[in-house]
Amino acid sequence: MESTLGLEIIEVVEQAAIASARLMGKGDKNEADRVAVEAMRERMNKIHMRGRIVIGEGERDDAPMLYIGEEVGICTREDAQAFCNPDELIEIDIAVDPCEGTNLCAYGQPGSMAVLAISEKGGLFAAPDFYMNKLAAPPAAKGKVDIRKSATENLKILGECLDRAIAELVVVVMKRDRHNDLIKEIREAGARVRLISDGDVSAAISCGFEGTNIHALMGIGAAPEGVISAAAMRCLGGTSRVN
Repeated sequence: MESTLGLEIIEVVEQAAIASARLMGKGDKNEADRVAVEAMRERMNKIHMRGRIVIGEGERDDAPMLYIGEEVGICTREDAQAFCNPDELIEIDIAVDPCEGTNLCAYGQPGSMAVLAISEKGGLFAAPDFYMNKLAAPPAAKGKVDIRKSATENLKILGECLDRAIAELVVVVMKRDRHNDLIKEIREAGARVRLISDGDVSAAISCGFEGTNIHALMGIGAAPEGVISAAAMRCLGGTSRVN
């Protein structure tokens, strides 16, 4: 059943990605988000499970969205007793962003993606909509870089872990005024900065793969994306810390 659930969850993300991809380059980020949400919800409600959205798009309003606290899956239906054996019931917590990087999708730029993370019930930090410090790094730096350290200190550690000079390191940072001091520090330490307008989940995941020429993500960003990035990096063996 767990293997089947995993395959069905993959289909959930695929359907959301396909739906929003049809709006790529159309200049309508809200519509791209809407169709991704609807596709994701429709597919999740066909899965034999009881799922609860713990990281979504906020409280329910007039717009279609996967809101925090929403229950999804066949076993949440009113007639669930006819479909779900209590002894075999799968209960999971879900973190979603059906179209992460809506601006990127709307304007035909790379980095937009449909993302979803699941855990056993109670296994995901229910992050409200606030901002937090973020640090993502490759598997080689797992347990060595520390979000409590300065960017300069972490760059030295990262260089040692990757056997690279600091000048060879590339750090992704969201292009925001709040990061001006961080960007200055990274450059003064000798590393290079790759600025992005949106899509820090994609950037964080890139740290987990060789050959991307992205060695870290640093900065302050939204908590839901931070938790989703951390879940992805855990699967990849990398490190992602939020504070």
